[in-house]
Parts: sequence; structure tokens; C-alpha cells
Amino acid sequence: MGNKKGSRRRFGAVRQYRSGRWTASYQDRTGQEHRAPETFATKTDAEVWLSQVEADLTRGDWRDPDAGAVNFETYALEWLDERDLAPTTEELYRRLLRLHILPTFGTYDLDEITSPRVRAWRTERLKATDARTTVAKAYRLLKAVMETAVDDELIRRNPCRIKGAGKERAAERRTATVAQVDAVADAMGPRWRLMVYIAAYGPARPEEQAALRRPDVDVDRVGVWIRTAEPELCTGRRAPGDTKSEAGKRFLVFPAFMKKDLERHLAWFAEKEEDGLLFVGERGGAFRRSTFGRKWRRARKKAGLPDDFRFYDLRHTGHTLSTRSGATLKDTMVRAGQSSERAALIYQHSDDDRQTEVAAGLDDLVRTERQKAKGKQENGPSGAHLVQGA
Repeated sequence: MGNKKGSRRRFGAVRQYRSGRWTASYQDRTGQEHRAPETFATKTDAEVWLSQVEADLTRGDWRDPDAGAVNFETYALEWLDERDLAPTTEELYRRLLRLHILPTFGTYDLDEITSPRVRAWRTERLKATDARTTVAKAYRLLKAVMETAVDDELIRRNPCRIKGAGKERAAERRTATVAQVDAVADAMGPRWRLMVYIAAYGPARPEEQAALRRPDVDVDRVGVWIRTAEPELCTGRRAPGDTKSEAGKRFLVFPAFMKKDLERHLAWFAEKEEDGLLFVGERGGAFRRSTFGRKWRRARKKAGLPDDFRFYDLRHTGHTLSTRSGATLKDTMVRAGQSSERAALIYQHSDDDRQTEVAAGLDDLVRTERQKAKGKQENGPSGAHLVQGA
């Protein structure tokens, strides 16, 4: 419909349609003309809207109303491509997008993703899956993408505003006794025995163990250098790279009882090349997570461990036993390759000598526990049990 009449203002213009409704338009600082997204019942309403736009321009709060007309899926995938993510993190983010976020928001523009829609999406996800941790991860990813859209001035405000929605509340992990660690190591067999002990008494991450090679082993000091990591992706491809953090690069001093296991493994199972892998499968190649997982499940059952006890939980066992042997919080952080910015830890130190003391304490503890178990076997049967770890 054509304009019935109009009036010129200091900022913008208002016009009345033949229908009696009013419209408003204005130019931004670049000279680009913008029209109100809706019509108004009265001239006053149109002028009030223009006054609000003018105030936003004056304060520097104005946003291009068309800026948010960017497809979320396109923006989110570009967001991933622009970040230098670890292979495993990128794989996780793409899986979260594909399975949990894009089915709902993939066709929306950024400015169409509102807080009510985010709340409805999260509620639906929580009903559709029992994995609350996965939903929390997906929410954090969505929030991060939308926060960048705010920084890019594509939207005014992040619609992800649910308090506590990104927090993970994982169940407390159990720890195994020394007897159970020995039992599962025996059940895994000679080839994988050392890997179990390094996980429990190192404690090293699985991807760190996968990267270990002959030059990383120091038999005299009874330990290994952790320099890199080789996580396995869902495709089966290994992704060699840095450790999880700079703190992950460290020398792990093992308890002295592990020296014989270390020497035997080098002689019997490690690749013979000078730079050969420490852990390889029965066929001589780098071991696969799926194959190792089957062996672990059988060994776990044979050792009497619960069905939800993961190989990674041996790290929790290592934390607990190190503390019991006298290690400080900083000591256990160094052994586990963890970093923290807490001011209280700045004044605590854990050098190589202290790490050797911690390993010696572990050695005494394990030997004592084994002696107790041996005495119980001689005096009569006694069932092993699980204890709750910190």
C-alpha cells in the first residue's frame, strides 16, 4: 500500500499507510536505511520506537536488526573450524552438535534462538536421555557458541541463561583395593599387566600410556617420561599430540616393586626398535581401544570389580593410595599431571626428590597390603571389598 502522509523528524521518519497504521524508518551511521519490523497503531507509538532506536545509537548499544539473520548450523560449524581444538575435543563437540543441538536449532537463525526455546530444548533432552552429563556438555557448547555471537554483535544477549545447567554432577567414583588391582592385573595377562600398574600407581592417563616408547623408560629410576599423548578417536585413528596440559609433561617415579614388571615388559612385549612403542597388541600393532576394552571387561569380572568400574578409575585409585602414603595435594597433582591456578598451591612444591619419596611410600603400602592378604589366605578365606574413594 502507498503512503497516505508523512512527517520529517530530526531523526528518522514516520509515515501513515492508507489502512491507518503507522510505520517508521531511519538510517544508521553508515547510511543504511532500516524499517521497523512491525507497524504501529498510532503516530506516537512509531515516534516512541524511533526515540528508543536513537537512544541506542547514542549510547553505542544499537545492533543491526538484520545481523542475527545468520543460520545457526553454519555459524556453529564455522565456530568449530576457527578454534585450535584437541582432536578428541573437536570430535566430542561435533558429536554433541550432530546428536543433541542441530536437530533442534540447526534451521534457526541466531536471533531466533530465544531463552524459552533453550529451556524447552534442555527439558526435552533431559527426558530423552539418562545421560545428564551429556546434556550439561551440550548446554555448555551451545552457550559458548551463542556467547561468541554476542561478542560478534550478531545478537544482543546470550539466550542460554539457565543457572547451573552446564554443571556436571557425576557420581562419585569407586576405588579398588591393592588386592583388587593385583587381581585385575593378573587377569589381564602378562602383556597388559604393566599398563594396569602404571594406571593405578603412576597414575598415567590411557592416552599417555599409548604414546610411551622405549626412550621414555628409565629402568634405573623405575619410571617413565610422559611427553606426549595419543588418544584414539571413534574412527580408530590415533591423534598424536601434546599432553592434556603442560603439567602433563612429567617424569613418573613408580614404586620400586614395579621394576621387575618394567624390565620384563621391555624384554618380552615392547617393540624391539630403538624408538619402539612400549605397549602393542598381540599382532604387533598399536593396541586398539575396542580390543583392550573387551579384555578389560573380562578381567574386571574375574577380579570381582563392579561392572561400572572403568580402566580410567584406576587413576582415582592412584590418587587415593598416594594420599594414604603421605603425599600432599601438590604431590598428587604432579603425579597425575594436573594443573590448577589456586593461590594456595603456589607456595607448595613437589620436586623429583619428593616424588621419589611418594613412590617409596606407595611401595611400602603395597608390600604391606600384599603381606596382609597373604596372611589372611594362610589363616582362612576372606573376601575383598571395595572402598569409596575421595
